[in-house]
Amino acid sequence: MLKHTALGASLSCLPLDRLGRIAISLDEKLLLLARTWRHTPAAERKVARFSLLGEHAGVWLLLGATESLRSSGERRTRWARATGAVAGTYAANTALKLVVRRIRPELPGLPPLMSTPTHFSFPSAHSSTSFAGALAYSRAGFPATPLYALTLGLALSRLYLGVHYPSDVLAGALFGLAIADVCTRSPSTWSGMAPANGAGASGAPAANEATAV
Repeated sequence: MLKHTALGASLSCLPLDRLGRIAISLDEKLLLLARTWRHTPAAERKVARFSLLGEHAGVWLLLGATESLRSSGERRTRWARATGAVAGTYAANTALKLVVRRIRPELPGLPPLMSTPTHFSFPSAHSSTSFAGALAYSRAGFPATPLYALTLGLALSRLYLGVHYPSDVLAGALFGLAIADVCTRSPSTWSGMAPANGAGASGAPAANEATAV
């Protein structure tokens, strides 16, 4: 009993602020690695141009709108829902940035390699909208491999360019996947949660079932 009490006391005295500083330090070290590994002026220009595809979810909204317009019936409905998931993710991400208000990275001697619409970085909109688009559009019928290849490229480009911390990108990915999953979940998934036919809200058989004589 005394041993357990001593262990609990020692755990309660852990320096949580120190753990937080370690996490921040790891975030910065990973960013520094991405910002300095395999950098040449030509490569930086190419990555910056590529990263512009994801600005304001542009490439994802264009793909969604194109597929919606060239589809019909149930397929158009799927694509409209998927495109709406990307647009909703972008709007929610923008709102969350204004709440968190985390300032973009500032590495000594290593300025960002492209301009950004805002000074806030958490979570990454490139990452959230890209992962949302990859999940939503693959569920709408588009091949998943090119979608996720584009997604990873856009997400990692933000680290290469020094405009996001790794934690921004990771949080954005989880945020986008969560929203897209809810928005594009199969109707059968929701119907599976509903009470079975002939049952009330509590799962009991309906009261007006005929009684055999």
